[in-house]
Amino acid sequence: MADRQHEDGIIAGRLSPDAYAQNFADLHPPLDEHEARVEADRCYFCYDAPCMHACPTSIDIPLFIRQIATGNPLGSAKTIFDQNILGGMCARVCPTETLCEEACVREHAEGKPVQIGRLQRYATDAAMGEGKQFYSRAAPTGRRIAVVGAGPAGLACAHRLAMHGHDVTVYEARPKAGGLNEYGIAAYKTPENFAQAEVDYVTAIGGIAVEHDKALGRDLSLSGLAAEFDAVFLAMGLGGVNALQAEGEEAEGVENAVDYIATLRQAQDMAQLSIGRRVVVIGGGMTAIDAAVQARLLGAEEVTICYRRGREHMNASEWEQDLAASKGVIIRHWLQPKRVIAEGGKVRAIEVEYTALSDGRLTGTGETLTLKADQVFKAIGQTFEPAALNGSGEGLALDRGRIKVDAEGRTSLPKVWAGGDCIAGGDDLTVSAVAQGRDAAESIHRALEE
Repeated sequence: MADRQHEDGIIAGRLSPDAYAQNFADLHPPLDEHEARVEADRCYFCYDAPCMHACPTSIDIPLFIRQIATGNPLGSAKTIFDQNILGGMCARVCPTETLCEEACVREHAEGKPVQIGRLQRYATDAAMGEGKQFYSRAAPTGRRIAVVGAGPAGLACAHRLAMHGHDVTVYEARPKAGGLNEYGIAAYKTPENFAQAEVDYVTAIGGIAVEHDKALGRDLSLSGLAAEFDAVFLAMGLGGVNALQAEGEEAEGVENAVDYIATLRQAQDMAQLSIGRRVVVIGGGMTAIDAAVQARLLGAEEVTICYRRGREHMNASEWEQDLAASKGVIIRHWLQPKRVIAEGGKVRAIEVEYTALSDGRLTGTGETLTLKADQVFKAIGQTFEPAALNGSGEGLALDRGRIKVDAEGRTSLPKVWAGGDCIAGGDDLTVSAVAQGRDAAESIHRALEE
């Protein structure tokens, strides 16, 4: 590495420019036409399509694969976009190994499913590459809907409402639209600014205005939006990050993994990002995996994930865990943070405690382990911040700290729907957020026609 003479610490520029380019190249290069048609021919085109039932957006997977097999990628893309207008991003980031591909008959028969995700990318890339738009707006209805949050749920809702002829204003708190897709996904999964290309593709239907740097609770109020618009869809995601609840976590070098990933995603030059030599990530979900893998790709020499339960309990899929291991990330289970050890206000180590299950409850055993670290990332879950809803008149009903909705996405307030990570009972997946946004849009449309 270029800085071998430097003492341990959090610094930038650990690798050569070529190394950064190679490390953050596309994780899964796209299939070419021949590869796609060969892979499509592996599909059995099952009449009961277990893969389709496993897809939160209910894409007709056998149909879109058959269309690829017969040389019709644009027709395939339309089949996908009919159900999931963000099918291009979902093809890249969906945990297909635990959804459609896990349900694939070939997975059960051979242990090698049809590569549904890569085929979906092949088709959607073909359509987006040609700028092919399959949908046009219906005659203007004169109805106006406010969408709070330009993430997957918000964009899917806005697109479907625009199709029905409604005018949509999307309010986004950050400088760019895309939400999690722009700020929260590992850079090697969505290179070449794909998230913004998809935003442009979705909004090209017309009738969708996006206003940036507008946050609910700061620049907007829910009561104000409900008074001004015919309907409101809340899709602002999760803004809070859980604390480690460990002594000394305020030390320099302890960072929120989601914030670091967002900074990395917006970086123009990876060499300008500081990373430690010894990095410890606390958590067991996708954010923990993404933070750990990218720390290694940025030049960290030793990266350890500590998770309080066993491998089988991790929210990150086995495929993601194996990816981390292949990049040199060490995953240690049954450990929880106890104390951050600092010198001069900076992290030097973290003390963790071994855990065990006792009568079904997780408890600390009292036995501890100290891991050297000059950087610690917190990836132990995000929380909804209901403070943004304050001052909005009648309170919005919450369930376990998130917005309570019915099967159509309706909240406890008239004219207000919600979807995505901010609602109760969600699984924090891009594809599920898309389905919720799409279905809420249909519910809004039906309500406005009454």
